This record gives sequence, structure tokens and C-alpha cells, in this order.
Amino acid sequence: MKTYPTKNIRNILILGHGGSGKTTLTEALAFNAGAVDRMGKIDEGNTLSDFDPEEKRRKFSISSSIIPLEFGGHKINLIDVPGYFDFIGDAYAALRVADAVVIVVDALSGVQVGTEKAIELLEKTNIPAFIVVNKMDRENATFAKVMDELKETFGNKVVPFELPMGEGEAMNGVVNIVDLTGSQRKDNRCFDVPITDEMKAELEPYRDMIMESVAQTSESLMEKYFEGEELTRNEIHTGIRQGIDNGEIIPVLCTSAVLNIGVETLENMIIEYLPSPGKGKFEIGKDPRDKKEIERKCSNNEPFSALVFKTIADPYVGKLSIFKVMSGVLDHSVEVYNATQEVKEKANHIYVLRGNKQIEVEKLEAGDIGAFSKLNDTVTGDTLTSIKSPIVYDKIELPKPIISMAIEPKTKADIDKLATGLHRLVEEDPTMTVSRNKETKQTLVSGLGEMHLEIISQKLKQKFGVDVNLVDMKVPYRETIKKKATAEGKHKKQSGGSGQFGHVWIDFEPGDDPNAPFQFVDKVVGGAVPRNFIPAVEKGLEACMIEGVLAGYPVTGVKATLYDGSYHAVDSDEMSFKMAATLAYRKGMKEAAPVLLEPIYHIDITVPEEYMGDIMGDLNKKRGRIMGMESAAGGRQRILAEAPLAEMFKYATELRSMTQARGEFSMEFVRYEEAPMIIAEKVIAAAQKRKRTIKLTLTA
Repeated sequence: MKTYPTKNIRNILILGHGGSGKTTLTEALAFNAGAVDRMGKIDEGNTLSDFDPEEKRRKFSISSSIIPLEFGGHKINLIDVPGYFDFIGDAYAALRVADAVVIVVDALSGVQVGTEKAIELLEKTNIPAFIVVNKMDRENATFAKVMDELKETFGNKVVPFELPMGEGEAMNGVVNIVDLTGSQRKDNRCFDVPITDEMKAELEPYRDMIMESVAQTSESLMEKYFEGEELTRNEIHTGIRQGIDNGEIIPVLCTSAVLNIGVETLENMIIEYLPSPGKGKFEIGKDPRDKKEIERKCSNNEPFSALVFKTIADPYVGKLSIFKVMSGVLDHSVEVYNATQEVKEKANHIYVLRGNKQIEVEKLEAGDIGAFSKLNDTVTGDTLTSIKSPIVYDKIELPKPIISMAIEPKTKADIDKLATGLHRLVEEDPTMTVSRNKETKQTLVSGLGEMHLEIISQKLKQKFGVDVNLVDMKVPYRETIKKKATAEGKHKKQSGGSGQFGHVWIDFEPGDDPNAPFQFVDKVVGGAVPRNFIPAVEKGLEACMIEGVLAGYPVTGVKATLYDGSYHAVDSDEMSFKMAATLAYRKGMKEAAPVLLEPIYHIDITVPEEYMGDIMGDLNKKRGRIMGMESAAGGRQRILAEAPLAEMFKYATELRSMTQARGEFSMEFVRYEEAPMIIAEKVIAAAQKRKRTIKLTLTA
């Protein structure tokens, strides 16, 4: 693949709802550009984008892929991202480096949640966009109906630039409203055809709509338009480009990707109307040496810098770091320096990726997308630069995990392999996190949905040979007491030679805060317990507080006051007083009305107003409490609530189901509260059953 100048590069992100046909459209674009000899099919598992075994099995994308195309003297870097929300992290990352977006809409389904999410992402970045109404060859597909939905949802900036020739199964081409030209299918391709005067008359209202939008892009065009003068072709195209760049115009095109209708027109319009990387704004970064802000333009005249926006972890090929050249020229003379991690990296080869195929190139100019292999210290979001002119760009903002499950290998022999595999997958997918809960002794994997976690488990098996189970997290309950109790602890042992003797009296009572750590108070007078043994009593109690008397959970909010005791001049030692404290703990805690505490989380939910009743009703079923409500952006409502963690494990899936994926939420721990009796009884019974099982196992 040859080197392309910045002005001839287009970096295009393909967004849309799952199943709208993004991958098939990408395949058709690749076929027209000559990148493949025949279009692959998702059902046959031979598309450029979906090369992962799990993608082939499930027949949908689970990871973004880069498809560079050479077309019309230009290089179009397509970034095809998954449409399912469990994998939306790839869209966030790709949006950081894309210069324009193509949003794909299913002609039968119309505006879906994925369409709305795509527009929301677009509005955060203010980059140019097209909307492509795909699957126009399907029975009952109606372009006008979809156009009405788009206008109703996104306003008048959505403007039709094409109409289909025939609709549904009769569709055999498209008409360009701007240039009044037609493109009709013959065999596997479309060819230019003239359009009739009758069709031109039909296009007139749509063309007026475009002209009005174009006229609004400048005062001179507005004046000319309202005076009734005809705009020249050059003025029209210049106005369209300006309107698209400013986000004032979003052209709507129509295609049938599977029949390759309207696809070549889309490629031409990408080149004609969408910007090159060099037309973007200055990138702002910081000098890692003095933290001062630096501006870099996407130009060959600037020092080299690149942003890594995706990592692929492959046990056979090794790690691939995919980046966009933000400034300068990358060739083999550049000594690559990771300015984020402040380490030099050894980069022997420069690649461009086409799906899973690596194509080695000599150099890449500013704005292009490439890849390095086996960069040891580089992860997604890192900045690569020349060592003489370092810069660090802001990290990519990614959605935070919203669901967690415990992960465990099916065989103990795979524990080390599991740790290695999880580490590699976190490098590949920063929207997943891995943590170890020391209290419950579980390894927790967190992600954006149940399917996301399921895919992680499958990748562990396919890539790293580790069979795993995903199980629910254990709730980290706590225990405390509700009344005061006094207990004596006496440890006495004589077996020849030196004996053991420790004797204490301890008051156990609730502390001021049930969420506070254990509090020890020394009120011994008269040397009843020697000063050198009092720390041993405290340590003994601390060790006991790790395991409560009800269900074995850690104890909080307890104040223990040592006020009396006795000792033996010869037989007393630290261990004896630790044992005495343990005996007092076991008696005193049982008599102090012990109770189970459960973790309570603050829940911040944002949903469209029509779902408010369902959400609040569901929270009530989960023992939740509504703390407040307020308006949010986009006509949404924000619900602030509190609920027990035990009821919220699958809330990500439940909220998605209740709101057709339009709802969002976040959770944050706030405190522990006493669990209802019915919940406490179940937890205590389960704990006692575990103890019996362990005891029987040890006995056997």
C-alpha cells in the first residue's frame, strides 16, 4: 500500500445500532475499492471486519476493526465498531481519532436506540457526519418514512441527498439530488444513468431543501438565494462542505449494501464532502517535562506524535498497538518514545491493518492510521512521540464498567494462566477491569454488560486455553451489635513446666458509627492486667473482629473496653492474654444482640421521562429508596436513589431491558445498614451450611 498525503486521507468511523448492516456496508465499500475480489458474508464468516472466532460464531461484531481502502486517489480508513452496547467502548476510542462519522440506519427498523446513541456521541465531538439508510432493498422499506423519523428525532439539519430508484425489492439504484444524476445497478456494480424530466420534477422539493440549508452557511449565499438567483455548482458544493464541517447539515443517503447499490456513491461523497485530518482543530497536549500545554497541528511539518486508540492481544502474533499519527511523519528513522509511560519503545516495523491482515509500509504521513507490534510498555491511550519533542495527549475517555461477576478457573492448575490471560485482555479492552476482593477471596471481572463478561470468558478459553466459570459476587456483609454486654475471658492451661494464664473482663457495646472500625479502650486500673499485656488483648480482639459470630463476616462499629482482669507472675504471657480476649469476644458478642449489616449503594439513573414509573416501581421491589429527582439534558430525568448491593448485581441488564437500552446508571458505595431479618436469616443459614460442608470435607 502506497503512502498518501494528509489531504488525501479520510478517517471514517462507522456507527449504528446492532444489526443495521455496518459490517456488510464496510464489505461493499471494500469490494468497490478493489480490496477484496468478492464481498464476504456475515453468515459465512468471511468478512474483513469480523475475523475473531467469537464474532464468526455469534454473527455480529464484538470488536472494532480497521479497513483501509484505496479509492479515487484517496485512502479511506474505515473504523467499523460494534453496535451492541456491551462493546461501546470501542466507539468511544475510535471517536477520539476519527475525522468524520457515517451512521448506518436500518430502513425497516428506522431510528433505533443505537442511532440515538450515535448522534449523542457525535454531538459531544462536533465532527461531520453522514447518515446512511441501509437495507433499502428489503420488502416494505420506505425511505420517506425513515426520513420523517430522522427529522423528528434530530431536527432540520438532517437533509436527504439521495432518493432510491424504486423501493423495497424493486430498488435498483439511487438518484443524487444535488447533482441530478442517477446510479443504477447492473450485475454487481452500479453505473451512471441519466434521469428523466419527470424524476427531476419529483426531486425539486428535496433540492430546495438542500439549497436552503446551503444558503444558511454564509451571508453571501443567503442573499443570493433569497434574491432568486441560481447557485453555481461550485457554490453548492462549497456550501455543502461548509455546512457539513459545521454540523449544520447531516446528509442522508440510501443504500443496499448487500446488493452494492449506492455504495460507490457513498465513497465518492466521503471524498468530496468529508474532511481530511489536516482540516481538523489543533490537538492540545502537555509537555511531560514541564507540564506546559502544547498545540500540535495535523501536519507533516510538526514533530512526530501518535495516539494509541486500540490494542489487540494475540498469544501467537503478540500485542498490536493501533494508532493515529496526530502530527509529523512516521518512518524508520523515528526513534519511538512513549511519552505517557516515559520509556523508549523498540518499533522495527510499521504496519497498516486490514482486518486481521498486517500490511507493512515504509512510512505514514500525518493523519494516517497504522500499527506497531510488540510494544512492551504501551497500552491504549498512550502517546507515542519523537524523543526530542515529546507531548502527552489526554487519555481517551471510556465508559466505566457497570456490572461485575466473580471469575474462577475450572481447575486449580489454571490459576496462573487465568491471571496472565486477564492481564492481556485488560490491555486489549480497557473498558473491563479486574480486581481481587481480599474479603470474599474472589477475583472480580467488571464490564459493560453480561454479554461483555461472557465474551471475556470465551476469549480466555480461545486465546489462552483457560476454562472459567462466571459466578455471582459474594456480598461483603458486615456484623455489628445493638446492645452492651460484659464478658469474662479466662485462659488457663497447665501441662507440666511453665503454664499459661490470662484473665480479662471486657465490655462490648455499639460504637458511635456502625460503619466505623473496631475501637479498643483501656480502662484497667491498679495493674489488674499488666501494661505489657494490654496490647496483646487489643491484638487478640482485632484478630477476632475479622470474623463475626453470626455468619463469619467482619465486625464494625463495636467498642470494646478492657476494665479488669488478673495475671500470674510466672504463667502469664502475650499468647495467654490473646486467648483470653478471644474467649471474652465469643461470649460477649453473642450476648450483645449481634446483627447483620448489608452494603448500601447510591444509584444515579438517567432515563427518558416515559420510563420513570417503571424504574421507580422496580427500585421499590429492590428495597430501594428514592432520594430525589431532577431534569437532565435531552429531556431526560435523573433519579437519585439508594439500594442494597445484593439487589443490584444484574441491574445493568434489567435497566437496559426496561428502557430499550436508553437508560444509564452509576453506583457508588455509601454505607452499611442493618439487613432485614428475612435477609439476615438466609445469609446466616447459608454461612452455617458452608461451615458444615467445610467441616465434613476436612473430616473426610
